[in-house]
Amino acid sequence: MTESQAQFIERFNQGEQKMTESQAQFIESFNEVAYRVVQNAFDKGFREHGAERNIGEELCLIHSEVSEALEGIRRGNPTDDKISQFSSAEAELADAVIRAMDTAYARGWRLAEAIIAKHEYNLTRPRMHGKMF
Repeated sequence: MTESQAQFIERFNQGEQKMTESQAQFIESFNEVAYRVVQNAFDKGFREHGAERNIGEELCLIHSEVSEALEGIRRGNPTDDKISQFSSAEAELADAVIRAMDTAYARGWRLAEAIIAKHEYNLTRPRMHGKMF
C-alpha cells in the first residue's frame, strides 16, 4: 500500500473526504432510483415486508446477470429482446446494477457512497494495481 493510499483510507475513515456537488447529486439520484427498485421488488413479489432475503442468493442473482451479459456478447451482442434500444450486454448489466441496488438499499448499505469512495481510492492505485491482468 502506497502512502497516498494509506492517507486516503485514513482521511475517509475520519470523514475528512470532501464531496463534490456532482458526487452528492450522484448519491441522491442513485438512492432515489434504488428506492424505486426496492419498491418495485415488493410490488412484484420479489421481496416481502419483514422478511430478509438470503444474501448468498441475492449475490448469485447479481452474478447471473453479469453471466447473461457475457452470453449476449458471445452471441454478437444483439439488440435486447425486452428493451430494443439497448444491446443485450447493456440490458443485462443494467439488471446486475438493479439487483445490486435492491440488495444494498434493502439492507441499508451505502452503495452509492461506496462507489464514489472506491473510485477515489482507485485513483491512488498504481497502474493495473500491480497485477498482470
